[in-house]
Order: sequence, then structure tokens, then C-alpha cells
Amino acid sequence: MSEAVKYNNPSGLAKPLGAYSHVARARASELVFIAGQVAVDEAGELVGKGDIAAQTRQAFDNLGRALRSEGLGFANVTKLTTFLAHPEAIEGFMAARKEIFPKLYPSGQYPPNTLLVIDRLVGEQFLIEIEAIAAVL
Repeated sequence: MSEAVKYNNPSGLAKPLGAYSHVARARASELVFIAGQVAVDEAGELVGKGDIAAQTRQAFDNLGRALRSEGLGFANVTKLTTFLAHPEAIEGFMAARKEIFPKLYPSGQYPPNTLLVIDRLVGEQFLIEIEAIAAVL
């Protein structure tokens, strides 16, 4: 289990369909809400046009920067929400997350994640947007 947040997949619930847990528990002094991050670099330029894996990596890189700006890391994340602009992106997103998560969560315990496929994001060039809630311990 993570030191900051305890993740759980309770009996009676089906095994998660991917790299996430059903439940997260944290004794927090504060919560930090991070706006959805898309695939733009520091200059505001799109990263990975048409490439869900590249856009996923950039969105997680941006989440990492936002977390670090508050003195936090991915171990503090209690909940992720992922928005995909097309159902065809699900497989590529899950493959990219499977590549990324072992680096972000070496314990193999992952935060809860809600995955939504929506009509579109703020710009048609964006395939993915990821937001997070983190606990300050």
C-alpha cells in the first residue's frame, strides 16, 4: 500500500477492469483538486497530434508538475477522472497507462479512476484529459 493513500479492492466487487482500485482512503489535512490536464507542453503547444499514447504521457507529465507545485506526488492522488474524446482511444489509453503506472506507482497499487468517453474536449485536437484529487497528509 502507498504510504500516503491506501488503495483497496474489497471483496464482493469485481476485479478492476484495468489499472485502478475501487477505493482510496486517506487521512488528509487538505485536499488538492487539479484541473483536467491535456497534452500541451510548457509553451502551450500540442504534444502527440492524433497519438493517444503520447497525449496520455503528456497529460500525466502535466499532472505530475501540478502535484509537485503543491509539494505532492502521485502517491497523494486519491482519485483520477479520465475523459476520452473517442471510444477508439480506450485501448490505446489503457496500454499507455499500463506503461506509465509502474513508474508512478511502483507498489502496483493504483488510485480509483473513472473513465468517461465524451463527445469532445475543449479542442478537437485533444484526445484525452485527466483530472486528479490529491490528499495533503
